[in-house]
Amino acid sequence: MKDLEKLEYELLSPSDKLLQDMAKIKGDILLLGIGGKMGPSMGKLARRAVEEAGLNKRIIGVSRFSDGSLRADLESHGIETIAADLLNEDDLRRLPEVENVLYLAGNKFGTTGKEAFTWAMNAYLPGRVAEKYGASNIVAFSTGNVYPLVPVTSGGLSEEYPASPVGEYGQSCLGRERIFQYFSQKNNTPTLIYRLNYAVDFRYGVILEIAKAVYEGREIDLRTGNVNVIWQGDANEIALRSLLHCESPAKILNVSGPETLSVKWVAEQFGLLFDKEPKFIHEAQPTALLSNASEAHKLFGYPRVTIREIIEITALWVTEGGSTFGKATHFQEREGKF
Repeated sequence: MKDLEKLEYELLSPSDKLLQDMAKIKGDILLLGIGGKMGPSMGKLARRAVEEAGLNKRIIGVSRFSDGSLRADLESHGIETIAADLLNEDDLRRLPEVENVLYLAGNKFGTTGKEAFTWAMNAYLPGRVAEKYGASNIVAFSTGNVYPLVPVTSGGLSEEYPASPVGEYGQSCLGRERIFQYFSQKNNTPTLIYRLNYAVDFRYGVILEIAKAVYEGREIDLRTGNVNVIWQGDANEIALRSLLHCESPAKILNVSGPETLSVKWVAEQFGLLFDKEPKFIHEAQPTALLSNASEAHKLFGYPRVTIREIIEITALWVTEGGSTFGKATHFQEREGKF
């Protein structure tokens, strides 16, 4: 595991372009909702970039921090932390004024049965945050789930395509976008809507789920037969560098890898690495949730970590018994029920 941890450290190292852009970003950086899947690694990447670029810039992470070990871990990496419930007006008001905000807060899993809370987190809270940070640059995380399913031969939907989400989760995420867009225009707040689809890492994501299914001999449902993915480290870099591309009215940016991947092909690659025969059920449908991220590739270049590397690294992680977050992506979901 030590070799894998070393590899992870290397893969999460800041690129030269990130170091250059970090020097151009004026002021401190606040990560709201740093306790989620991407927040900790993004905060650590930002801190490393600040240090390696020789900058004097604060990286501040806000979360409820119900897990005290996470807070201690972040602080050990030089990240300032603030424990706060963002839905609590007093907690929100007490947060420091900063020039740059990464909005990572939101609710997805468990949406069904908790619709009211989901809308509060995904559509009400953004308005409160946008009002407080009206003078800041805001990168607001969103999702490709605001798009409808499209033919797998389409190449995915690009940013100019009208949003048409399936299910309450996607609808609430579109609500989040619309609120940030409204306040971007009202207050002339530079904003970027960051539509991610899907980030993957050793510990979670579409690729890990396929890998574990092959390794454990479980059936893989092929009805959603195609996906887009991007390595979490690359997605983190793009998020931080996006602070230089915030605009008013808000800019929308799809973030993903360049390939339309076949779920069956990915499973077969793991089959070769594990020397196991993948098991499949159902037939691939002609549509899937797919994003065209060519605008992000134009701005930031192609992701550094390739799909072949992601597959090989994930296979090592699984065979070595590496820890996982235990949260399924539900990428097979076709009716928006999360």
